[in-house]
Amino acid sequence: MKIKNRQQVLIMSAIAIVAILAADRIIINPLSSLWSARSKRIVELRKKVQAGKRLVGRERSLRTHWDEMRTNTLPANPSIAEQQVLSAFNRWSEDSRVTITSISPQWKHDADEYTTLQCRVEASGNLNAVSKFLYNMEKDPMALRLETLEISARDNEGQQLAVGLQVSGLVLNSQQP
Repeated sequence: MKIKNRQQVLIMSAIAIVAILAADRIIINPLSSLWSARSKRIVELRKKVQAGKRLVGRERSLRTHWDEMRTNTLPANPSIAEQQVLSAFNRWSEDSRVTITSISPQWKHDADEYTTLQCRVEASGNLNAVSKFLYNMEKDPMALRLETLEISARDNEGQQLAVGLQVSGLVLNSQQP
């Protein structure tokens, strides 16, 4: 082979290699990363569609549950709401034989759609009484949420317990679904 032909072959080979490298960097890599990102997005969207279909399938039960929750919220009148909560605490304490030492209600206006009645409750009793009190409170349909719970022993044997609760009750300002 002549030198001129050999140089032309080498130049053509170098140009082909540079062209392949440039095509890989400029076209193939961006397209493959775009393709994989698009595939991931499609997988995410399919999961969201499946979750949406499950949610639509559960619509009736969710609406029923929401209607139950809405009917069990506290009334918009603050004094009636506080009375309901205080009578519920009295009912639970009498049933469980827990001694309530203090209840401190406080209203919080966090959003336009709802208001919360937060109550700090201090009580005492033995383990069975405290557990029954907490069970009664959690099982009651009233729209109350136990935010914090602190239990400590009042004696050396741990027979008498002191309980501190932070409970919030929900008041919906607008009753639209």
